[in-house]
Amino acid sequence: MKPNIAVVGPGALGCLFAAYLARSGNSVLLLARRAEHARLLSEQGICVHESDGTSFGVHIPATTDPGWVGQCDLILVLVKAYDTGFAARAIAPEVPAGSAVLTLQNGLGNVEVLSRFLPQGRVLAGTTGQGSNLLSEGVVHHGGTGTTWIGLPPGDPEGEAKAEWIARILDEAGLPARVGGDTAGLLWGKLVVNIGINALTAILRVRNGELLSLEPASEVMGAAVAEAMAVAGRLGVRVPYDDPLQEVVRVARLTAANRSSMLQDVERGRRTEVGQINGAVVDAGKALGVPTPVNALLTRLVQSLEQGPEPG
Repeated sequence: MKPNIAVVGPGALGCLFAAYLARSGNSVLLLARRAEHARLLSEQGICVHESDGTSFGVHIPATTDPGWVGQCDLILVLVKAYDTGFAARAIAPEVPAGSAVLTLQNGLGNVEVLSRFLPQGRVLAGTTGQGSNLLSEGVVHHGGTGTTWIGLPPGDPEGEAKAEWIARILDEAGLPARVGGDTAGLLWGKLVVNIGINALTAILRVRNGELLSLEPASEVMGAAVAEAMAVAGRLGVRVPYDDPLQEVVRVARLTAANRSSMLQDVERGRRTEVGQINGAVVDAGKALGVPTPVNALLTRLVQSLEQGPEPG
């Protein structure tokens, strides 16, 4: 029997996952924050444009009422990292016993915020290599396919079975997924990639691949990644690859045509997740006595863009 799934946060990635999951026969619900957003999505559905020129559309009910989450077996949290607390408070009273909550968000701290409102072991964390750009509300470009890794929740003897169950659901929907045991390593591994790409693309207004042809930008990328790895090392975290900078370069090449989520936010005059990405490394560095001047500068520059004039 197919599960009931709620996707909290119908942005680019939320719409992509919801569309794939619904197309494979799952019962999917979108939980939005704004009533007009929910109404628009319910009326027009979601359209996914693939990189090969094909496209598909699905109709998925959308609501602002968190009570609908009470009918769901799996809740995917894909809101912006700075909205995690709002989302957690909204859904916590409604999450049914035995259900699983999976966050695939950017940045650090999302698991901790969700776990403050939900029972221990209920929250699983992961990362995804799926890339999507929001062309308009409910219309996304699927810019890159990659593996979704799901970590094991601490303190839950059934955690591995839950993670494997979620991985099967995603696999069957055409979203390749695997289970990995070291949640901290997975999250920091994704963080390091975002550290190397997102802020720079937002500041320079370039696509991911263009960073590699700009020698000064590549140097800043390397310095920002080195700072993040120094902090991770002090914390005893091991990322899931041997050469962090080469991994950032590899991802930038694979997603060369993509506009990072941070760039999209800056272009739309929206708040970014720089505080939960570069800023998280800065905060951790301060607590540990590890200097992070490059990430501090990148954070402040992107925050300045957030407060600047409206995009032309």
